[in-house]
Amino acid sequence: MSVKQPFEQLVTEHGPTILRVCRAVLGPIDADDAWADTFLAALQAYPRLPAEANVEAWLVTIAHRKSIDVLRRAARRATPVADPPAVAGDAGGPRDLDLERALAALPDKQRFAVVYHYLIGLPYAEVAEIVGGTAAAARRAAADGIANLRRNEGLIQ
Repeated sequence: MSVKQPFEQLVTEHGPTILRVCRAVLGPIDADDAWADTFLAALQAYPRLPAEANVEAWLVTIAHRKSIDVLRRAARRATPVADPPAVAGDAGGPRDLDLERALAALPDKQRFAVVYHYLIGLPYAEVAEIVGGTAAAARRAAADGIANLRRNEGLIQ
């Protein structure tokens, strides 16, 4: 029988990964709040977590849900802007891939599958448990997401 590690050790070990998840889903502005909410919720639930559970997948699931909560709250409030920002034209130089913007342009299932599989390294079965569906559907969503990133960033035609 395995023994659970102290919660502080979980934060130290998995904190950077969970912050990457929150930043990939939300961007840098709201990521810190979602990270904190994740670990507050995890602290409350940790005593009930079985010792043999996959802690990283459990934390990613909580981070995913907390990030979705932030997105839902943001969608409900209006954001006033004086003038839309000017967009600089392409000067023909090499493209600087803005991963945050590129990921934000993907549909939710594709974005989550790409983040959780390619950035976090979770297997497709665990991605499917987090976002819903089957491992095959998670694999397809990740493949479609990568294809969209390449196409949208002009990396392929």
